[in-house]
Amino acid sequence: MHRRTFALGLLALSALAACAPREVDPAARTTVILLRHADRAGEILNAQGEARAANLSLALGDYSLDAIYSPDIARNLQTAEPLSQARGLPITIIPKERAGARMTRDRPEGTVVWVGNKGNLRTIWAELGAPGMAPQEYGEIGVLTLRPGRTPEVARLQVRP
Repeated sequence: MHRRTFALGLLALSALAACAPREVDPAARTTVILLRHADRAGEILNAQGEARAANLSLALGDYSLDAIYSPDIARNLQTAEPLSQARGLPITIIPKERAGARMTRDRPEGTVVWVGNKGNLRTIWAELGAPGMAPQEYGEIGVLTLRPGRTPEVARLQVRP
């Protein structure tokens, strides 16, 4: 009886491990575009934020996007919505925990956008091994190009209101 209980326990642990978030794949060749939600008044965007969100697609005009990600936060989704409409891509809502691993696993050779908040931008930046500071101010965009065995390359962009 104990062997059967042990075997079932081992099987359950294996199933849990398979569902656990993985680390960032070192072979990923993903371009990850990170930005803070646009300017806000309380929990929603203000007029300047709405203008900045409307201009996001233009600011990212040189990039062919494969996916847009965001946590389930109103101001983040409001910021991503005009980009989603302009590019014909849905916004994929994922938890902010291990978001870098999730995005690079979903699109190991693609280009993705994360519309986040100060704290999760810093966390994802560190998770991806990027040098320097994550974007923190409204309108700042950090573009990380991941290549196997190399420190991510960083480019900086701005989106104006």
